[in-house]
Amino acid sequence: MTLVELTDVSKHYGSVRALEGVSLEVRAGEITCVLGDNGAGKSTLIKMIAGLHRHDGGTLRIEGEETTLSSPREALDRGIATVYQDLAVVPLMPVWRNFFLGSEPRRGAGPFKRLDTDLMRRTTREALLRMGIDLRDVDQPIGTLSGGERQCVAIARAVHFGAKVLVLDEPTAALGVKQSGVVLKYVAAARDEGLGVVLITHNPHHAYLVGDRFVLLRRGTMVGNHTRDEITLDDLTQQMAGGSDLDALRHELHRG
Repeated sequence: MTLVELTDVSKHYGSVRALEGVSLEVRAGEITCVLGDNGAGKSTLIKMIAGLHRHDGGTLRIEGEETTLSSPREALDRGIATVYQDLAVVPLMPVWRNFFLGSEPRRGAGPFKRLDTDLMRRTTREALLRMGIDLRDVDQPIGTLSGGERQCVAIARAVHFGAKVLVLDEPTAALGVKQSGVVLKYVAAARDEGLGVVLITHNPHHAYLVGDRFVLLRRGTMVGNHTRDEITLDDLTQQMAGGSDLDALRHELHRG
């Protein structure tokens, strides 16, 4: 089932062309990887799917309905959750409080209404365990977790609150090999829960470990769109580098 479909979308900022003629399909139970170096247009694409920026041309469909997202809240209401590289967390607050930040359940009535802390602790622990994340203590400040663990909590949160589409902005960019592997494991777990995942990355090796579809961007245009059975890791890496750029690099290396 196609959850989000972009067809020939474009975005201009004045005379600057940020994206031109980009198409993307996000299906339930699949990971679509968007690859490109800095300046390729990945951030602009995220912002359009997340409802931060409207597209100038082309069409955006959500579950088959042509639409224009006007805000991140509207995107979230339509089931699109975006997890940015610089996670929006309150470091000194416990994990369970960050898990429910902005969606805190309460109990009681009138002036006696208060946060249902027991429910939030229990639900956070259960939601993390469901994704296979066994945190020692959900009462510890989230700032004491590693970058990879914080990413995993954010993924579990999106799954718990009913996201249909999960957009991940460079989730492994600042992580080492082991932590990256942990995060990619939970990205795959989100797919296995039936979500459509968009993984933004500049690392073709990470993309190929989990990806089902691959969209390559360069300078705001789409230079490749492949399913997994259509492309090898070597071809993906070479396409991302760009044939002429790669040849130039080899030439320089041989000269040295």
